[in-house]
Amino acid sequence: MSKPEITQGMIDAYDEYTHLTLDRRGFMQKLTALAGAAAAAIMPMLAANQANAAIVEENDARLDLQDVTYPGAAGEMKGYLAIPKDAADKLPAVIVIHENRGLNPHIRDVARRMALEGFVALAPDFLSPNGGTPANEDEARNMFQSLDMAGATANGEATRAFLAGHEKTNGKVGAIGFCWGGGMVNRMAVASPELGAGVAYYGSQAPADQVPSITAPLMLHYASLDERINAGIDAYKAALDANGKTYELHMYEGVNHAFNNDTSSARYDKAAADLAWSRTVEFLKKNLA
Repeated sequence: MSKPEITQGMIDAYDEYTHLTLDRRGFMQKLTALAGAAAAAIMPMLAANQANAAIVEENDARLDLQDVTYPGAAGEMKGYLAIPKDAADKLPAVIVIHENRGLNPHIRDVARRMALEGFVALAPDFLSPNGGTPANEDEARNMFQSLDMAGATANGEATRAFLAGHEKTNGKVGAIGFCWGGGMVNRMAVASPELGAGVAYYGSQAPADQVPSITAPLMLHYASLDERINAGIDAYKAALDANGKTYELHMYEGVNHAFNNDTSSARYDKAAADLAWSRTVEFLKKNLA
């Protein structure tokens, strides 16, 4: 049986479902109108499938891996900590910030990948104040609708402070985030003057009037087909330029929002993901050394 064809319209409908106001029933109606009888087969290709194999295994012997609890801004935060074994010196640290599905197996895998690049990597669960990330991704997505964003940003700064004081780090902390997490990186850049560097993958931009508060160098990754997020680029870029901020902006042609997420076969683009990752690692090493 041939693989169903996935069109841009289907991807756009899924983006509306996962990020805006379209509920599951409305999405399936749209998908059925676009795909007909193939809708049921296409849905798993659009969605993130956590059953896909990890790039770095959970028991990788090169890493010390543990679930941790640490002080948040107003209560405990939980997260997943990955530390390279046998490092001769203290290492720079990176906060790995999840999408609007919470701290799931994919983001844990990304934290392990980052640790293998020579960083102490911590993936916080920003749903910790609400009881933590549930197993059901639709439930997790709905929890983000009511999440206190000011509190979440404060928890991002608390995470930075925790890593800066960790015995295995050199005190310098950067952040990398994807989708919702990319927007959180931009928020942290405004709110955390001690953030060492920020890398935002297809994340919502900080308001232009808040840009003067940014001190961290930024790397911004965008997908050319991501019209929803890209609508804010021009104003953000103009504000960054006007205020003399240090940043790099990379646009990846012909790819969609979430192009880095290898658990979503319809949107993942390996070439763009590999290029963005290599740029990210070089940028973080340069700014956090």
